Amino acid sequence: MNPYESRIRSEEADALFDAILSLKDRDECYRFFEDLCTITELKSIAQRWAVAKQLDSGETYQQIAQQLSASSATIGRVNRCLYYGAGGYRLMLDRQRGKER
Repeated sequence: MNPYESRIRSEEADALFDAILSLKDRDECYRFFEDLCTITELKSIAQRWAVAKQLDSGETYQQIAQQLSASSATIGRVNRCLYYGAGGYRLMLDRQRGKER
């Protein structure tokens, strides 16, 4: 697999991702991300992940909007990232699917 060349790579982003990679469990994730992000930011990120999972499972925009109270703009953005993005959603969806087996 070729290394990914990010458009946002920087020393600051590397340091942030190194810190995230050092988290040991869900409790540590909650503690770090609650300090790092606002509640609104965390809820938005969690909603985008939920939208990605539902799009991947074949749910329609309308179903997702009703179930998650997500806007069509959010659903559309996630959908574009699933098909034309950096592959991060796909990587994690496939990894999560592998855990479920």
